[in-house]
Amino acid sequence: MANLKPGDSAIAFSLKGTDGQTHALADYSDKNAVAVIFTCNHCPYAQAWEGRFIQAQADYSDKGVQVLAINANNAESHPGDSYEAMQQRAQEQGFNFPYLHDETQETARAFGAERTPEIFLFDKNGVLQYHGAPDDNHDDPDGVQNAWFRDAIDAVLAGNTPAVTTTEPKGCTIKWKQTA
Repeated sequence: MANLKPGDSAIAFSLKGTDGQTHALADYSDKNAVAVIFTCNHCPYAQAWEGRFIQAQADYSDKGVQVLAINANNAESHPGDSYEAMQQRAQEQGFNFPYLHDETQETARAFGAERTPEIFLFDKNGVLQYHGAPDDNHDDPDGVQNAWFRDAIDAVLAGNTPAVTTTEPKGCTIKWKQTA
């Protein structure tokens, strides 16, 4: 799978959210930036960074930024990532952004996502500006030295290219369905 690279255009998708509604990327075309974050329920890295995704949505929503979380894990092999478990996690953790189920894994494959979490930040024109990890310290929010995701949001909102456009995503692998 080839990842989308900075400068590439967003790939359209339409997925069911934990709110029971279908969310399409096009629904957010009026936003100044959209962060598509591939994540899941069970990965310790994804869990460690969840609070920072919630905080980013809270901090940037009034500036026209939208976080969209997508779970593409195979729920048959990892039942903790089922749609019902996603609904429960979103409620328990107080997700303030849509949490979408990529049951077919087509969206994750189209993006070239491989890890949870893995961020794809698009500007208002749907152009990828940042791809990678949230920051350099999943263990300790206070120990972060490089807040790549937030720095990229700030740059995009200012009309600039982020200083860092790509980092290595750190996390668990997406749990793919077996193909015949």
